[in-house]
Parts: sequence; C-alpha cells; structure tokens
Amino acid sequence: MASPRTITIVALSVALGLFFVFMGTIKLTPRLSRDAYNEMKRAYKSYVRALPMLKKMGISSILLRKSIGALEVACGIVMTLVPGRPKDVANFLLLLLVLAVLFFHQLVGDPLKRYAHALVFGILLTCRLLIARQPEEQPPEKRILSVNGDEQPLIHEAAPEKGKVKVS
Repeated sequence: MASPRTITIVALSVALGLFFVFMGTIKLTPRLSRDAYNEMKRAYKSYVRALPMLKKMGISSILLRKSIGALEVACGIVMTLVPGRPKDVANFLLLLLVLAVLFFHQLVGDPLKRYAHALVFGILLTCRLLIARQPEEQPPEKRILSVNGDEQPLIHEAAPEKGKVKVS
C-alpha cells in the first residue's frame, strides 16, 4: 500500500500540473476562454509597460505571455505525467514563475483578488516540493545478537519502555 506521503505527492503533482496546463493554455490560445485570453493579453501589456527594461531587451508583451504560457504548459505536463526528479525540477521552475508573476502584480498595483490564486498555488508548490524532498521514513530494523548460538534481541530493544515494569 502506498504511504500517505506518496499519495500526497501524487495528488498535489496531478492537481498542480493540470492547473498549470490549463492556465498556460489560456495564455497561449483563446480556444478555452476568449474573455480570459483577452484579460491575459491586457495584463501582460501592463507588465511590459511597467518594466521598460523588457522593451529595451526586445521582449514584447506577446513574447512574454507566450513564453510564460509555454513554460507553464510544459512544466504542468511534466508534473502530471513524468515520474521522478523531473517533477521536482518542473515544480521549482513553476515556483520561480509564480514568484515572477507575483512581482508583476505588485509592480502594476493589482489588488489582492487579482493575484490571490498565484499566492495559493505558490504555497501549494512550496509544500509539494518540501514534502517530495523529505526522506522516506524507514521502519526500524530488528537487530539480533547471537550469543552462544542463541538469537536474542539487542539489549536496548529488550529493555522495557520507561515507566513500565517488565514482569516475568
């Protein structure tokens, strides 16, 4: 049976992966929701206006929106389908992306309700990464001491627990 830790990691990975595939797709195409797509276009135009350095580097609002959307879709697919270490890398990249998006929201002065979802998903990404990086707990091993051919548990395991008296 899978451990609660494994179940938690898998559930968070799938849920977060699907969310980022959805959000990335909204940034890339109007097929899912024309209103959300147009809102994304407007938001990214305001981000580039607030950071003139991006314009000087040749990064337009379209390029910024599409590159962030593509990265979200790619990392979301990895989080949902790919096992092992690539999930942690995708998790870390998405966490950096969420931090950048939070910075953009603060830069343009958006109210909390416009970026509350980014805060929540940033916290979920952080939790998933911390749980995944924790070592798996191993059950204690039974140690056996061989004395004169007789096997006996080690002294510290044979001793009664504190506060309890062993009656023979």
